[in-house]
Amino acid sequence: MSTTDTDAEIDETQTWPELAIGLYERLTGRGAEITYEFEDMQVDVPDKVGEDADHARWRLDGTLTVRTSQHDE
Repeated sequence: MSTTDTDAEIDETQTWPELAIGLYERLTGRGAEITYEFEDMQVDVPDKVGEDADHARWRLDGTLTVRTSQHDE
């Protein structure tokens, strides 16, 4: 792999906030839409960071659509 190839590599996302920010930045102003379909999915969502966090169980069964738009001021 050449130096140019290494420089062109995309950094891997390390956290959920980084993923959300990257997704928003890529989609904003492009009229993009992402649709996720879930069938009886359960997610245990922590209330804080750390091993002693309590969790709330979220149940997803249906469609989640993410749309972005850019508003000019």
